[in-house]
Amino acid sequence: MRIRHLALAALAATALVAASAHAVNLRWAAQNDILTFDPHSQNHATTITMLRHVYDPLVRYDKNFQIEPALATSWQQITPTQWRFNLRKNVKFHDGTPFTADDVVFSYGRIKQKQGTMQIYVSGVSEVKKIDDHTVDFILSGPNPVLLRNATVFLIMSKSWAEKNRSENVQDYTAKEETYASRNANGTSGYILKGWEPDKRIVFAAYPGAWDKPVGNVTDVTYTPIKSDATRVAALLSGELDLVTDVPTQDVDRLRKDPKLKVLDGVENRTIFIGMDQHNDELQYSNVKGKNPFKDVRVRKAFNMAIDREAIKRVTMRGLSVPAGIMVAPGIHGHTKALDVVTKYDVNGAKKLLAQAGYPNGFEFTLDCPNNRYVNDEKICQALVGMWSKIGLKPTLNAIPFANYIPKLLKMDTSVYMLGWGVATFDSLYMLQSLVLTKTTGEDGSFNQGRISDAKLDAMITAMKTEMDLKKRDELIRDSLVMVRDQAYYVPLHHQLRPWVMKKNVTTIHRANDAPESRFATVK
Repeated sequence: MRIRHLALAALAATALVAASAHAVNLRWAAQNDILTFDPHSQNHATTITMLRHVYDPLVRYDKNFQIEPALATSWQQITPTQWRFNLRKNVKFHDGTPFTADDVVFSYGRIKQKQGTMQIYVSGVSEVKKIDDHTVDFILSGPNPVLLRNATVFLIMSKSWAEKNRSENVQDYTAKEETYASRNANGTSGYILKGWEPDKRIVFAAYPGAWDKPVGNVTDVTYTPIKSDATRVAALLSGELDLVTDVPTQDVDRLRKDPKLKVLDGVENRTIFIGMDQHNDELQYSNVKGKNPFKDVRVRKAFNMAIDREAIKRVTMRGLSVPAGIMVAPGIHGHTKALDVVTKYDVNGAKKLLAQAGYPNGFEFTLDCPNNRYVNDEKICQALVGMWSKIGLKPTLNAIPFANYIPKLLKMDTSVYMLGWGVATFDSLYMLQSLVLTKTTGEDGSFNQGRISDAKLDAMITAMKTEMDLKKRDELIRDSLVMVRDQAYYVPLHHQLRPWVMKKNVTTIHRANDAPESRFATVK
């Protein structure tokens, strides 16, 4: 018996060594951490990137950003307001429970809860009905031209797991609530969450029971948020990292020349911009009493004209930006070069507008800015402070970590703020609905933190949600983008360029949504 036990132990040890020998770890770093592991809580790009390692949607993007099956194998439009999805059979969540239509219905009810910011991904869906265990119908409030693209970020959660762990409700991130689902995860995707230590690391391991087989060979992923640019680059150069996806602009040329590394260039579909409170009757954090300067289009236009975007591109971004005139980047449906006309830098013109608006000596305000989210975010804000000072404004910079920044922004505790907006659907409606449409408790205006409210724009954006005639819809998009630009409701700064740097033995696909997918990666 003892010999048999020894033999079994030896066999187990051999199997462990064999498994370990075949493990391929991708060590990846960027500057910011995720906010939560709750799949329906925060519409934050890095968070969604990590969630997708664990959770699946019904449909997803292929390597060319075309829709392909995921947890749904096929779908059909039964009527203009009814879509049927046939669900994949024999799929199990990481805890071993089967995936069924009940999980889709449950996830729909959960993502709609008002304390989250992900409702836009089921926009226009009024009900999800179970037909049988592997069929669901989406009942729409009207025709929906972007239903499938929205659904790529509608992540499916296990109903039984959520109930078992008292996580039926979405985490209230703004109130700093912690739930089991905000720290743990249970999906159907190709990787299991092995652990998350905030601000230290996230560890994934391949799920052997996954329905989907990866394109590459990566079995283990270690993601490390490293705020310091110098530390991040040093770790890459020393061989401690395989991949860095937000490379300091000042180091890109040097890293291109390193024979051990390679640079994968790409444009990101993200626009960096400045938002302004246009709602409160008195501007917070300002010496202006009894009124709000940003309700005056002349002040907003002066803000715009005082920014030297070419200087930011040349000095701060080292050439790695595209100065922006509109709020969507190249590659987004609705963007054209003709629309993306950058506001001319004109200090004297900006001063005249401020004087006409009644502020010849400028005014004080606080510029809220993240310091670990976007490329050179704090440095850009420092440059803006200097530029606005030239027209007599007196900004005070408040640069803080993104994890603290977002709750402040969600509470609308701000007068002027920086944000970046990527377009998950590659369609302008996503930006217009999130940032411009009058804010409600649902998906409309989910990040309209300046609380822009324009009845004419609301009507056009609402119409494009259900307009199936492409020509008419494109006209609505164009007119809306022009109006947002000409009314200076936002101050677009630039569209980000996003080179990724990796070791020579790493191969992956650059993603315009800046969301690396480990299933596409190979480490030799």
